[in-house]
Amino acid sequence: MTDITDFNASELSERIHQRQISCTEVMQAYLQRIEKLNPLYNAIVNLAPADQLTTQARQCDEELLQGQSRGWLHGIPQAIKDTGHALGFPSTLGSRLLAQQMPRADSIMTERMKAAGAIVIGKTNMPELGLGSHTFNNLFGATPNAWDTSVSAGGSSGGAAVTLAQRMLPVADGSDFMGSLRNPAGWNHI
Repeated sequence: MTDITDFNASELSERIHQRQISCTEVMQAYLQRIEKLNPLYNAIVNLAPADQLTTQARQCDEELLQGQSRGWLHGIPQAIKDTGHALGFPSTLGSRLLAQQMPRADSIMTERMKAAGAIVIGKTNMPELGLGSHTFNNLFGATPNAWDTSVSAGGSSGGAAVTLAQRMLPVADGSDFMGSLRNPAGWNHI
């Protein structure tokens, strides 16, 4: 049998909406994978408690039972790059100076992902203030490459790229001014 985390985001969405797998099963599969791999890769930071996330997944299952879907991301776990605001998670930008900086509202990107059904589980690591093409900072530490932990994951969306490459998330977001999406995607073979 194929593991839930083997499905790409589109396949996962289809299976959830066809009720072949539940949002709760999806959340549990990804949380188990994160628990196993994130200590090595340090790609997801400020992860929400598992019981909170499971409760949100159950709510998504209840909505589907009532014939309601928020959108294609319904019940799919998502971590937001630490440049984006997500209610309930600090927006640190990888800086100790901003470690306690709590947003008052979701960023427009986060708002739209939630409206499409995503369950925000945490944030993805990045270089401090998004500066540089290597994902490390003094607040959370480094995120190594998904396939060779002795080399760089790239940056600034290195945490997002590693979560995809190691199937800790089915979909990720990022931002790019000078290679911040392109370098990590290339360096992590996604």
